[in-house]
Amino acid sequence: QVQLVESGGGWVQPGESLRLSCAASGNIFSINTMGWYRQAPGKQRELVATITSIGRTNYADSVKGRFTISRDNAKNGVSLQMNSLKPEDTAVYYCKLSQYTQTYWGQGTQVTVST
Repeated sequence: QVQLVESGGGWVQPGESLRLSCAASGNIFSINTMGWYRQAPGKQRELVATITSIGRTNYADSVKGRFTISRDNAKNGVSLQMNSLKPEDTAVYYCKLSQYTQTYWGQGTQVTVST
């Protein structure tokens, strides 16, 4: 089993920044993909960004150039630096870890961007 705990959500005004962190613990394989997804009210959960254990990244078009995903393999952690936040970035953000046939999700952290 793997546990994921997110932190760093909150309320900010448009144009400001937030940094989300996710700490993974448990039976973690050396080869895995970690990432961030988000779900806004009334919408489906969508990919924000992913990063493999060798550092290959993938971003949603809507966040390219504004968000940066990074990971610390030694600490089994992944972070999401979010800059130039927009109201449409408001959502619950979930951390995800995929390894072999297993998928794990965190409990989610709320990000609200408004004036």
